[in-house]
Amino acid sequence: MARSLMDEFALLTGLLPTGKYPQRRYLWTDAFAVCNFLGLFLHTHEKNYAHLALHLVDQVHSVLGRHREDDPRSGWISGLDEKQGSLHPTKGGLRIGKEMNERRPDEPFDERLEWDRDGQYYHYLTKWMHALDRVSSATGDLKYNRWAIELAKAAHRGFTYAPSSGGPKRLYWKMSIDLTYPLVPSMGHHDPLDGFVAFQQLLATAVKGGDKTARPELNAEIADMAAMCKGKNWATDDPLGIGGLLTDASKVGQLIVIDQCKCPKLLEDLLDSSLEGLSFYVREGPLRLPAGYRLAFRELGLSIGLQAVERLKGLIIEHAGLFERATPLLSRLERLSRYAPLREEIEKFWLNRTNRKADTWTDHRDINMVMLATSLAPDGYLGF
Repeated sequence: MARSLMDEFALLTGLLPTGKYPQRRYLWTDAFAVCNFLGLFLHTHEKNYAHLALHLVDQVHSVLGRHREDDPRSGWISGLDEKQGSLHPTKGGLRIGKEMNERRPDEPFDERLEWDRDGQYYHYLTKWMHALDRVSSATGDLKYNRWAIELAKAAHRGFTYAPSSGGPKRLYWKMSIDLTYPLVPSMGHHDPLDGFVAFQQLLATAVKGGDKTARPELNAEIADMAAMCKGKNWATDDPLGIGGLLTDASKVGQLIVIDQCKCPKLLEDLLDSSLEGLSFYVREGPLRLPAGYRLAFRELGLSIGLQAVERLKGLIIEHAGLFERATPLLSRLERLSRYAPLREEIEKFWLNRTNRKADTWTDHRDINMVMLATSLAPDGYLGF
């Protein structure tokens, strides 16, 4: 089923050169898609899936790394010329891929319209960093990891600012296409966490691959993210957010094992926040609602995160000596494992063709298809 979903996605979004469908690139969806194609390649050894992953990376960079067709500006959003832009496609960040152009600085803010307007999202950029890093891990080509590090530095420069009132630095939630002005000034709840974990992951891959120059490149950025994360409560009742916390917890566990990150307190905080959020989410009973009142991609984010729980549990059991307070960690994971049946419940619901006829599925078909495929075959995404 995962193969079928990804084959359909490749066709419908113009990744396959059939000419039947135009290219339709969207950064969040494509980040998961790259990981899915890599996972299918590693599982089936069919080279066409590796080709699709690499082709999708190139297509995302050539579309979302450049200005829109309806924009008076042209070329790479980084401002680099064609040759340098091709060598460094992420140096200016990457557009979201929304249907409408971004809001100009002199245009009034409209909250409803802003959801449909282009720009750059920090949490989308961290997802793409992960996808590029997974390509390096799967292929052994550090070029993709270097592109991810360049994207990390661009995102940090563009989104990080020091409040005029003082205190720790913060992140804008949404920036303009060229990263020159904020479109939404508030900070995403989990954005500093996503940045901290992603940056550590990129360094781990670079060092493992023998790139000795990478380590000092992100030290200042990691320090800023760590300061923003200090004392934060990560709890949320959003299923996609809970799934993200569980996935980040699994990554933190892997970083601890390879001695890239000494952050046992963060791991405990992520598990505690996940337990708090899951308890509230289940009490509310949203999975009892009909398809027309549910958003598949948000629920599937939780399903993916629940699978990360089992991986983290196995990791701590295997490397218990590397984890401070391993027993309390395993106790938390046992409590989280009680929610594991939610995964099957969510997948079964959205595998039902009748439920996939609801507007809530068809209106977000690309992202729903890709994240359902991730949930069914998560190795490409949850790997490190």
